[in-house]
Amino acid sequence: MDQQLDPRVVIVTGAAGGIGAEIARTLAGRGLAVAAVDRDAGRLTEAVEKMTADGLPVTAFPSDVSGAGEAEAVVTAVEDTLGPVEFLVNAAGVLRLGEVSSYRAEDWHDTFAVNATGVFLMSRAGVRRMIERGRGAIVTVASNAARVPRTEMAAYAASKAAATMFTKSLGLEVARYGVRCNVVAPGSTDTPMLTSMWSDDSGRRGTVEGRPEAFRVGIPLGRIATPQHVADAVDFLLSERAAHITLQELTVDGGAGLGV
Repeated sequence: MDQQLDPRVVIVTGAAGGIGAEIARTLAGRGLAVAAVDRDAGRLTEAVEKMTADGLPVTAFPSDVSGAGEAEAVVTAVEDTLGPVEFLVNAAGVLRLGEVSSYRAEDWHDTFAVNATGVFLMSRAGVRRMIERGRGAIVTVASNAARVPRTEMAAYAASKAAATMFTKSLGLEVARYGVRCNVVAPGSTDTPMLTSMWSDDSGRRGTVEGRPEAFRVGIPLGRIATPQHVADAVDFLLSERAAHITLQELTVDGGAGLGV
């Protein structure tokens, strides 16, 4: 990330932990002023305090991205505090497992509220400012599940597919203003979201080697991704190295989706 006298501002949602926190830390380490957003104010404060203790320019902005008023308000607050927002990373996400036949309507609603509607609301608020300035970039962290069916993950997969196509369609609309929109699609990544899916010690092995009973192949590279792997992909797509890349999806799954 190019260094400037005035650090460029990036909003990272879902920054209280997991992939979002690693993205915030990585981008701050590249010299960006990071606005860390999450609805869990306690965890967000703890995560940001660790980053600032390491000398990183990260500021906490507790907010629920699934609320239209809150999304607009937090972007305004970030600009008032840190300056013009040039980048947005939509990394907030929730996972509610269950087969469709018994899936609760409220879980479906909550999944889409964060994973899809939250992406729309934050992107709309951010891109309005980017259009006025004739520059900017958005990266949405989706999932390889948006393209590969998974048992007990229909809501999550559908919400991530919606976020993926929304981001690409937005990118088509705003390309003429010099704004780029791309997607990073992780596979199994070593975060609490992944480990919450495991009932015992066999969970990790099944993720790497595959689970035929769930119609799931393993990971060809033979290992689970780290949050840093995903953060590096986001960092690349926001950088000048990706200045001519938009409407694209970068999959970071060790080959688990078989390139689909």
